[in-house]
Amino acid sequence: MPSAFFPISRHVAVIGAGAAGIVAARELRREGHSVVVFERGNQVGGIWVYTPKVESDPMSLDPARNVVHSSLYSSLRTNLPRECMGYQDYPFVPRPGDSRDPRMYPCHREVLVYLQEFAKEFEIEEMIRFETEVELVGLVEEGKWRVRSKEKGGGGGDEIYDAVVVCNGHYTEPRVADIPGIKSWPGKQMHSHNYRVPDPFQDQVVVLIGSSASAVDISRDIAGVAKEVHVASRSVADETYEKLTGHANLWLHSMIETTCEDGSVVFRNGRAVFADVILHCTGYKYHFPFLETSGYVTVDDNRVGPLYKHIFPPALAPWLSFVGLPWKVAPFPMFEFQSKWIAGILSDRIKLPSQEEMMEDVKAFYLALEADGIPKRYTHCMADAQFEYNNWLAAQCGCRGIEEWRKEMYRASSRNKRLLPEIYRDDWEDHHLVSQAYDDFHKCT
Repeated sequence: MPSAFFPISRHVAVIGAGAAGIVAARELRREGHSVVVFERGNQVGGIWVYTPKVESDPMSLDPARNVVHSSLYSSLRTNLPRECMGYQDYPFVPRPGDSRDPRMYPCHREVLVYLQEFAKEFEIEEMIRFETEVELVGLVEEGKWRVRSKEKGGGGGDEIYDAVVVCNGHYTEPRVADIPGIKSWPGKQMHSHNYRVPDPFQDQVVVLIGSSASAVDISRDIAGVAKEVHVASRSVADETYEKLTGHANLWLHSMIETTCEDGSVVFRNGRAVFADVILHCTGYKYHFPFLETSGYVTVDDNRVGPLYKHIFPPALAPWLSFVGLPWKVAPFPMFEFQSKWIAGILSDRIKLPSQEEMMEDVKAFYLALEADGIPKRYTHCMADAQFEYNNWLAAQCGCRGIEEWRKEMYRASSRNKRLLPEIYRDDWEDHHLVSQAYDDFHKCT
């Protein structure tokens, strides 16, 4: 007869009440742990809480700026189908209501409502301290963690926890492009973190740097009011110069070669424009200003490491963990798998390898990236590798893996987004995948 398992309950701090933090809190409590979630905002949702406010520094480089957490723009819709996005046991399906958005690719408000309803369904809010900012997470004796927090009303202080799960997101601290000549260029610069609506760009010439989903959306948003929009991309050949579909005033170029004192922007394809604004849609940095690990965890060229399976620093496992670092993924289901694994490990139901074995795994992963010519800054970029990763986590937890329809839906959406950027959200042809999703949901309820 197998010996009985008696789970161990830990006192766990979760940093952030966004999509990662609320599912981490749920899984930790399901496993029997005592959980406190720290959230500096006044509601759940993290980056999905829209605000028209922007930072005092348009480039978000000034450390003394008033930091705004959200990077949402007003017109944002999801770039994945809602069914693909949802947690496994709480499907993201249209629900009745006059103000609800039933579209397959809904607006950001619909995602926020979904997260709020998830938190209500699983009674997450009773674990959350709203308007409470974490100032320090640091090691103390016996492997425990000191969490220093500050409440908006003036309270807060130091508390000791057995473990900390970091779920603070990575869409707040911008990365910016290094542009030759930019110090003497007279125009305005800003980062997409501070973009909300297109109105300020009326009749202007805008150069937008980037080729990701936000760059595609924002360039078309601005093209509706701007005189011209020129998109500079690192991922195209140097000779690239082409008109983009959907707008008569939208062009794609290779990357910027230089900027000049007369206001011109010169591209590697030899073309030049006199621009009013350069808009950096150049992504974000991982940023943990509160975390003090005595050098055990660092951020180097946007690689957070060393981390075993993108989650545990071997020297500090399992008492420090991260949820939500991988990108180019269907995020919510991945957060769920990561959280289940962390919760099971903290209760001693699931065993981690030794510190030495975890470090060997991390080193092998880094060597494989290097051998494939993948830059360090893409360490946490997954794309199709996410499915094998999710299934590995599921196997560790003893739960079902990622559904086949979800994989196919993700791939179909990625293909359509690339081929039909203007219409992919509203011209979905793979309806059999939606039917499979709903069949699966019904089987699980």
